[in-house]
Amino acid sequence: MFKYLFLFSFLLTLSANVSQVKASNYAYFGFEPDIITNYVAVKKKMGYVRLTVELMVEGDNLTIVEHHSPLLRDAIIDIIGQQSEAKIKSMKGRAEIQLLCEEQVKELLIQETGEPLIKKLLFTQWLDN
Repeated sequence: MFKYLFLFSFLLTLSANVSQVKASNYAYFGFEPDIITNYVAVKKKMGYVRLTVELMVEGDNLTIVEHHSPLLRDAIIDIIGQQSEAKIKSMKGRAEIQLLCEEQVKELLIQETGEPLIKKLLFTQWLDN
């Protein structure tokens, strides 16, 4: 009996501690349609990339981010358009581009709203030629 009482009190303590942790409420904003843009290619060849971009946003800020989406989309297209073919085609380069885009989007949102509003920028699909 004592064993069950101890287990019950342990579970009660554990559930009380878990309930104190605040669960974050995140939503995802995806740019529609996908972003398609050219990049700097070698040998005067036209290179392009098509990507799906998702922004991890705290739930209350989703409409604000949606309102500013044309500005954010333009910034992402501008950053990708300045990249070299080697960077576009390498995994390390893509990670660097993703970080550049995330920093620029946060900076623009701070200029427009006073807060970064997004937690993370994700490339969920990436196709290049």
